[in-house]
Amino acid sequence: MLDNALALMDEYAMLPAGGTVLCAVSGGADSVCLLHLLHSLAETRGFTLHAAHFDHQLRGEFSTADAVFVENLCKEWKLPFHLGRGNVAAAAAERGGIEEIARTMRYAFLEETAQEIGADLIATAHNAGDNVETVFLHLLRGTGLQGLTGIPPRRGALVRPLLTTPRTDIEAYLRAHHLTWREDASNADDTYTRNYIRHQLIPQMEARNPRFLAGMERTIRLLRQDNDFLNAQAAQVAALGRWAEDDLVIEARHIASAPAAIAPRAVRTLLAMLGNGSTDYAAAHLEAVVELARGSDPSAMVDLPGGLMAQRVYGELLLTTRRDPVSFSPTPLVLDGKTRPKGALWGCRCRRSVCPDTAPPDTCYLAPFQGTPLLRPRETGDEIKLPGRDTKRLKKLFIDEKIPRRDRERIPVLVDEGGVLALPHFGPNAPRLAQPREPAWEVTFFPQTTTESDAPSAALH
Repeated sequence: MLDNALALMDEYAMLPAGGTVLCAVSGGADSVCLLHLLHSLAETRGFTLHAAHFDHQLRGEFSTADAVFVENLCKEWKLPFHLGRGNVAAAAAERGGIEEIARTMRYAFLEETAQEIGADLIATAHNAGDNVETVFLHLLRGTGLQGLTGIPPRRGALVRPLLTTPRTDIEAYLRAHHLTWREDASNADDTYTRNYIRHQLIPQMEARNPRFLAGMERTIRLLRQDNDFLNAQAAQVAALGRWAEDDLVIEARHIASAPAAIAPRAVRTLLAMLGNGSTDYAAAHLEAVVELARGSDPSAMVDLPGGLMAQRVYGELLLTTRRDPVSFSPTPLVLDGKTRPKGALWGCRCRRSVCPDTAPPDTCYLAPFQGTPLLRPRETGDEIKLPGRDTKRLKKLFIDEKIPRRDRERIPVLVDEGGVLALPHFGPNAPRLAQPREPAWEVTFFPQTTTESDAPSAALH
């Protein structure tokens, strides 16, 4: 049963032998099915399974009941359970777009939880119907080939094992294993476009062709193959660019002479390298940059989303930021707890410990602090000696490691009266490390929840 899911998991290496999978569980039919399937495979495939549920606090007692249901299910199956909560309605009142805010907060919770437990992968329960609905949504808005490829089965650490599995197979699996689930009443409201597509449009297509979903799955797969090939060609063009500190520069002729199917993709690749890894640029933005490369104005420019801009500098195309860096206020370190400086890209977790003989990756064991430790932006003269490396000023370190300028003032520096203690991603200041088997402060950093435009850039991960 669920042969499609098993084949997809093997094709995209979704079951890491010796690793850990964090399964997102809403309590609905799809996620209960996925959790049960992964639970049944965990021992034979040799991976550890955890479950996570995010309470959006949008449906009052029903949201609370969903969380309780998932927690009890995990207790029954003896699975580690992680619960997150967020006031989505309040956040949406400030920033708008309740569905997008809910998604952003949910995935931020999943990513932070995955980092805390050392999970290799995060599994979500999107199914074949969800994939087709996404394609229709893109068609309604207008889209190119990228939008017609639907939801990717795997993107980095995020995997979707049920993406080629129809809902009928999922329901059959649930019945066969006598599983129960929770229903969200809002899923029946056809005023939401996705629900209208699910309840009205797709059934009409299936009435004319009972194998409509299977046919769409094949079509999406073929389109994805074509799109991957074009993106690979575009990556070769983007590779001709070079870093100039934290800006990207490419000779305009490389973009101008690329075929129409390649040039916008090459621009998207370059912008993803410069920004936060996002590829969510409208066709109009990408075409504007292509026209900039093909034009004759030696100093023209194009403003882009996310605080980016493209500028023609004679024969070169410069991709850079157009906003001033945003900093944050110094924040005292919470001992034996978490510190979350508002506006910083990273938070810090600190607790009393004993330095082991060999420290695990991404964990610093620091000698007793000198005075009050705090997280603050970098200051002139700050320097660090990373283990096995020479002492270097933070300014030069960030430039050498190609940290975008807009991120540099939002990277928290852990300091005390004796100077720099540690930096997220880079590590501890070697002279401040504790000795093995001596009392120590165990310190780890974690990315903070941010809006998409302010998320940590790829260079920080």
